[in-house]
Amino acid sequence: MYSATPPIHHPVPQRPVQVPVMQSPPPPSQSSDPYDNPYGGYGSGAQAHAYPQQGAQAYPQNHAPQPGGNNAYGQQFGAFAQGASFFNDPMAAPMAFNMARAAMGGSTEMAEKNISRYFSTLKPFFAVTNIYVIRKLYLLVNPWRHSPWSRQSTTRASANRGETETVYLQPREDINAPDMYIPLMSFVTYILLSALLYGLSGTFHPEMLGYTASSALGAVMFELVCLKLGCYLLSIGNSTLLDLVAYSGYKFVGVIFIILATAMTGSGWISWTVFGYFYLAQAFFLLRSLKYVLLPEDGQVEAANGYPMAPRQMRKRRTWFLFGYSYVVQFIFMMTLTSGVGKVKGA
Repeated sequence: MYSATPPIHHPVPQRPVQVPVMQSPPPPSQSSDPYDNPYGGYGSGAQAHAYPQQGAQAYPQNHAPQPGGNNAYGQQFGAFAQGASFFNDPMAAPMAFNMARAAMGGSTEMAEKNISRYFSTLKPFFAVTNIYVIRKLYLLVNPWRHSPWSRQSTTRASANRGETETVYLQPREDINAPDMYIPLMSFVTYILLSALLYGLSGTFHPEMLGYTASSALGAVMFELVCLKLGCYLLSIGNSTLLDLVAYSGYKFVGVIFIILATAMTGSGWISWTVFGYFYLAQAFFLLRSLKYVLLPEDGQVEAANGYPMAPRQMRKRRTWFLFGYSYVVQFIFMMTLTSGVGKVKGA
């Protein structure tokens, strides 16, 4: 009924197929020359040319690269090979190392100069003695009968030959000179005393140390910003930032006495009396000390700093600014630093 199915035959290739022969690369050369590398084409003799010729014979003609084809991969591989040969070059590696060391040496030298310059500026503020610290603390507690308030200066040879310059004496030689030792120690004492009082009241947590330090430091920074802004608006150019930091930090001495009085006597009339005394002492001390910074006398500025005298109207504005900073600003910050220290929240 149905015709017989013809037999199935496998196709027979019409032309022979050339199968590429995979051969391993030749062994490395035994030469001691570091450039004698058969893989880079720097081998000696027939080894340098045998492997490329064998590879070319193994591939058929229809797989040979065509001129004008896409050789991006070959170019990238060639660039990578050139970079690798640069790092393998025994002359290039020391050169790159010397250049990196010279660059690092220049950066380190510049950083050391900046740090040394900063510490050389800060070092005179810590040039204190035990006698100076005792006398300065007594001056902060009892400034009413102290005289004179002006800073002492001296002349010394300048960097330029044949010239002299006028500089202020260091704190150990002049009690009226501002220092950083007493403000820094009183700041740390304020933090530790606050933590002690919180511990005695049963409300201490390790976070209290960071909170007290950050709040006190924030108050000082805000005060310095206001003070520098006032100096800028009133064209007061003979005041340095470190001097203002020192004068601002002296308030912590009175704050410590107020906190101790409040902790021992409670929030009664005794603590308010202690607060009023140390507040007025701090305000009077700043009023007399900053007078020679914000309101210099005739001839003093030209002898020490070289700034001309301000007109009478500008001098009057500076006087009101000094009075407001000494009494109004100090009252606000001393009240803020002493209120609620060591007390139970919600009590």
